[in-house]
Amino acid sequence: MLKNKPQSSAKKLQRIQRNTESHWVGNGFPVRSLFTYPKLGPAISPFLLFDYAGPMDFPPTSQRLGVGEHPHRGFETVTIVYSGEVEHRDSSGGGGKIGPGDVQWMTAASGIVHEEFHGRDFAQRGGLFEMVQLWVNLPAKYKMSPPRYQNILNDQIPVVKLQNGQGTARIIAGEFEEAAGPAHTFSPIHVWDLHLTSEQQIDLPVPEAFNTLLAVLKGTVMINHADTIGAAEVGIFYSAGDHLCISNAQNATVLLLCGEPIDEPIVGSGPFVMNTDAEIRQAKADYQSGKMGHLMS
Repeated sequence: MLKNKPQSSAKKLQRIQRNTESHWVGNGFPVRSLFTYPKLGPAISPFLLFDYAGPMDFPPTSQRLGVGEHPHRGFETVTIVYSGEVEHRDSSGGGGKIGPGDVQWMTAASGIVHEEFHGRDFAQRGGLFEMVQLWVNLPAKYKMSPPRYQNILNDQIPVVKLQNGQGTARIIAGEFEEAAGPAHTFSPIHVWDLHLTSEQQIDLPVPEAFNTLLAVLKGTVMINHADTIGAAEVGIFYSAGDHLCISNAQNATVLLLCGEPIDEPIVGSGPFVMNTDAEIRQAKADYQSGKMGHLMS
C-alpha cells in the first residue's frame, strides 16, 4: 500500500512538455495534445496521449456538439470531466452521461465504435466546458480482449486528505493510503486527481521504476525545489526514485499518472494502436468490414 510519507529518493524531472497550439476534435472539443506517443514513446509508457479540452465557454445551442461514430482498437480511453457534460455510446452497448468529477473508462481492446457529444442538457443551457482524455496502452496479450465500459461517478471515487491540510487526492485508479480507485486496469496504473493548496513540501509516493507524469491543468507547482510546472504543462520524470517532491503549489489542479512501462513495440495509425504494421492493416480491414460493430440509430 502506498503511504503518504517521505521515502528515500525523489524522482528527477526529465522534461516539461507543453503545447500551446489547439485543434478541434469534431465541433465540440477544443483540444491541446499535451503529450503523444510518436514523440515520447517509452518515456510515457503505458500512457499514449493526453488531450486537454478547454476550458472554454459554449453558448446555449440545440446543435449536437462533439464527434460522431469512429473506431478504436488496442488501447483504452479515459475521459475525466471538470466542467460540463459528455454523453457517450458505443457498439458494445456501453454508454451514459458523465458530469463534473465523473470518469468514463472505455476499453476498446479488440475493437469498438463509439461517439462522444456534449450532454444535451448542458448544450441547451451552455456554460464552461473542460475535460481531459487520456489514452492508455494495453499489453499485447490483452489488445484483442472483449471491449468494456466503466462509468465511474464522482461519488464512487475515494478522496484522501493530504497531510497538513495540503489538499486532496481523488484516487481514480491504483492505491494511495487506505484508498483504492474503482477503475479496473490491465496493468499496474495510478491515476490521481489532485487539488494542491499549500506552499509546504509534500512527498507523494510512487513506485520505483514506474514511469510518472504530472499534468498541471490549473495553477503551478514546484518540483524538487527547482523547476516550476505551470498550467497546461506536463512534467515527465525519470523512472528511478520512489516519490515526487512537490512544493509551492498555487491552487493547483493536477493529474498524477504513474504506470509500469509496457516494454513492447508501439505501432499506431489514427484510432488504432497495436504492435505491428500487419495488426494495423488488420484493424483497418476489420473496421471497414463491420467487425467492430455499429451504433444503432
